Amino acid sequence: MIKINIVISKKSGVPLYLQVKKQIMDQVRDGSLKVGYKMPTERELSETLKVSRNTVSSAYKELEKEGVIRSYQGKGTFVAEEAKPWKAQNIKDKIMKFVDLGLEEAIETGMDVEEFLELVTDRVREKIELMNRVVAVYVECNVEQSKMFSKQLKDITNMNVIPLTIGDLKHMNSEVVDTIEKSQVVIATFNHVNEVSRLLKDFDKEILGVAINADLETIVRIARYPAHTKFGFLCISEEFMFKIQDALESAGLGDIEIEFSNTQNNEEIKRIVDSSEVILVSPGRYKEVIDLNKDNKEVIKFLYSLDEGSVKALKSKMVEFNYKSQ
Repeated sequence: MIKINIVISKKSGVPLYLQVKKQIMDQVRDGSLKVGYKMPTERELSETLKVSRNTVSSAYKELEKEGVIRSYQGKGTFVAEEAKPWKAQNIKDKIMKFVDLGLEEAIETGMDVEEFLELVTDRVREKIELMNRVVAVYVECNVEQSKMFSKQLKDITNMNVIPLTIGDLKHMNSEVVDTIEKSQVVIATFNHVNEVSRLLKDFDKEILGVAINADLETIVRIARYPAHTKFGFLCISEEFMFKIQDALESAGLGDIEIEFSNTQNNEEIKRIVDSSEVILVSPGRYKEVIDLNKDNKEVIKFLYSLDEGSVKALKSKMVEFNYKSQ
């Protein structure tokens, strides 16, 4: 368990449980609270903050509901797999208020409506063009996910996104140094932000976090198979293998009959393919498994995708980043 830095203001007018919730969320998002960290108990945190236990309980319940923390009977409460940003309420109404304020300000200074509309249109176009010129580095613990999420980010944002791994940063050859120096921003999943920041402390780079989710359709396909179906799972990296184990457990599928492996031995791969009824694979192993699948068993790619809300928050950050770098 670690010490959490939370400052409570009883005079701010903001409900105490929301102050606790927001500050925990902020620390998860910036990497101060890493995945797997054990949280203080409700009693311990309430005593530390000198607030009621109900206050901490309400904050914990909302954080667990949003997938930020997870409780295990008899073990405690831990920072969950990924941090999901809370959703802004009535977002369109909020944006409309900003538009209205801008329009009112423009009219008061003598600008007509058509000029205001042209100004806004030009500014949005300028921001899009700036984002298209951004070179970003995406860092993950394994090459499979790094390539996968780099491509997703590139498709969504139109940025030029270059995949790297934690291992690349640890061994830092000249090519990696050159790639980082040419980038404007470094992006990593929330649970790697802290480590990436430490490894890149000598570089003047802004490091942003995103969340990822296991593909729901993949989980549903697996859940539809009858009990005692023999699954085999093949991937390249050990980290991805552990991530899939956690995803299945989180989805209530922790007790399915499955053999996990990241072996590179062709005979071992063939044995797993032959002995399994259904084969799950990471995208990087799909082709070789298909080639070995002589009995045409079902092969399911186990996919992860970038969290939609997280990517929206990232794009918002990039707009701000572009503004600062002009």
